[in-house]
Amino acid sequence: MGYLRERMGKILAGVIGLALFAFIVGEVVQSGSSFFRGDVNNIGEVNGEKIAYVDFNQRLEQSTQQFKQQSGQSLTPQITNYIQETTWNQYLTELLLNKEINKLGIIVGTDESQAMISGSNPDPQVQRQFVGQDGQFDKNKLNQFLSYLQSPKVEAAQVNAWSDFVKQLIAAKKQQKYMSLVTNGLYVNSLDAQDDYLAKNKLANFKYTVLDYASIPDANIKLTDDDYSAYYNEHKSEFKNQQELRSFEYVSFNAAPSKEDTLAVKAQVDKLVADFKATPNDSLFVQINSETKSQLVYQKKGQLEPKLDSVMFAADKGFMYGPYLSNGSYKVAKLIDSRISPDSVKARHILINPATTGGVDKAIAKADSLKKLIEGGKSFADLAKMFSVDKASGEKGGDLGTFARGTMIPAFDDVAFNGKPGDIKVFATQFGVHLLQIEEQKGSSKVVKVAVVDKPLTPSSKTQAAVYSKAQSFLSSLTNENFDAQAKKAGLPIKNAEDVNGTAASVLGLDNAREVVKWAFKSDKGTFSDQVFTVGDQYVVARVSAIKPKGILPLDVIKKQIEPMVRIQVKGKQLSDKLQAALNGATSIDQVAQKAGSKVVPLQNIVFANPVIPGSQAEYKVIGTVFGSQPNKLSKPVQGQQGVYVFTLDSFTNPAQLTNNVREKEQIGQALLQRSQGMVLDALKDKANVKDNRAKFL
Repeated sequence: MGYLRERMGKILAGVIGLALFAFIVGEVVQSGSSFFRGDVNNIGEVNGEKIAYVDFNQRLEQSTQQFKQQSGQSLTPQITNYIQETTWNQYLTELLLNKEINKLGIIVGTDESQAMISGSNPDPQVQRQFVGQDGQFDKNKLNQFLSYLQSPKVEAAQVNAWSDFVKQLIAAKKQQKYMSLVTNGLYVNSLDAQDDYLAKNKLANFKYTVLDYASIPDANIKLTDDDYSAYYNEHKSEFKNQQELRSFEYVSFNAAPSKEDTLAVKAQVDKLVADFKATPNDSLFVQINSETKSQLVYQKKGQLEPKLDSVMFAADKGFMYGPYLSNGSYKVAKLIDSRISPDSVKARHILINPATTGGVDKAIAKADSLKKLIEGGKSFADLAKMFSVDKASGEKGGDLGTFARGTMIPAFDDVAFNGKPGDIKVFATQFGVHLLQIEEQKGSSKVVKVAVVDKPLTPSSKTQAAVYSKAQSFLSSLTNENFDAQAKKAGLPIKNAEDVNGTAASVLGLDNAREVVKWAFKSDKGTFSDQVFTVGDQYVVARVSAIKPKGILPLDVIKKQIEPMVRIQVKGKQLSDKLQAALNGATSIDQVAQKAGSKVVPLQNIVFANPVIPGSQAEYKVIGTVFGSQPNKLSKPVQGQQGVYVFTLDSFTNPAQLTNNVREKEQIGQALLQRSQGMVLDALKDKANVKDNRAKFL
């Protein structure tokens, strides 16, 4: 029964996992946010189908919890934004795929779904839930679990969890079928294989001359509106904005700790030194007086921060170091103890969950009972398989392998490294109650236990008030026309946050700028903020400088962005005219180079599949033109990446005849297959009418 209940925990995790990761390769799960506060509007819309923020929020909570469980990391603004962004993409993917699936009438029949669960070869997701001691799928455990679901003792929540798990399996199967329809339609013919073979093996030998764009100084180029329009019209499709972007300028007032604040924090630490040295209870002293409440543990050389690592291993017990400044805090350290300790330990354990045994006291009592059984001759390995809630080690008889100091949590390390081989210890950690047997200890080296009291450098309320007052005074002086002038008058550099999306958590210079971004997406171009934003130790006043709407961006929005390319195009025209003049009457590449004031460069064995000119860069247009040319003819000027080229093809060296194209077909087909899923999703998203309102909520 314990096994069956334990299965439900994994299946619940599996339901979340399937919902988040089941099928779409490259689509990372993203979730909604618990930051929504009572807004009943929709967070988005896809082809007329509305996405309620409460549904998105539920997804976000699931993936956020899963991230915490899997990574153990705390949520930073950047991580939160990453989870939100990936959840949104996943949500769009599901809606778009489901629409296509329903349109095509793709289903998973009763017999098929039954085979996925209890057939001779169940779905891999099912197999991963039911494994034996050897780590392989155990059909008996699956059958046992399915029988348990039919028993009268099973709870409704467990049945519902399994039902959700199966629904996710079926949904993933439908998506697989849809993608199979796409990929099965991919076909590589003999001509494709022949072209690919020639692109990789046919060699071109040619000579070229080039006039670099850099040969014309930028200052000599005066761009006109016609120049911009010509470039824009030729490349308009490149300026499609997938989502609305905004740019804003801002000034910041630094509220970092003042010199007086720093001296005040140091004085606090100075006062603690004598009491810290005299205290008989170092652990309690750290918990009461230190900002960082860390457990005192033995550490080996290299585990302490550098300033301590260089002195503590040569010091005597009771040695005090500091106060010293480190990572934005004043600290004082005390050497509590040093000893020679093993470098690694081989051990096994049985983990008991206090929540299912009636509390920590009862869990310890149960561990003590198991200890007596082991001391009386019972097999540790057998008891671990029966009673340990750590199934990963339990299936291996509780074996944890050999681990170095610092691999486990501090409380676990203390017991494992401070005992001796053969000891059986009972102790509690945040994971439960452990029954640990130390099997072997290897090596020996000096370790130290160091207590550190730290006080972070933070600005005083006086400092914060003074800086905020300056920021507020600057804000009150602003009009829509004088932002630049007032910033210059105050001696404040104007910083730029360009092309920010509506869910961005940070921008250049601001690590947690969410509130500023939300304001920017509610404001008009040219307006300044109606408040002073607090971002870390900075007070920020901002102004919206540009709005790039979704869709094809107008020329005036991207004019500054495309200026370098427009200048290159204008230079290219001038250099092309120069080379065209050199071509008039010329019969060889040497004559062209002489007239143009350049030199001739010969190249051998260039392949179409690798269009790089040695010593330069990839020149796709130039090499492509070479392979489409006839030998011994001067080319027209070709505008490349580095400059404008003229060339003459000497010859091609053709490879041996391709007699068996199977390998080439397989390679091309595999490459198509790998790209197909992502390309299908990109095509569906590009075609869809998507309204993204996340900036209002997140």
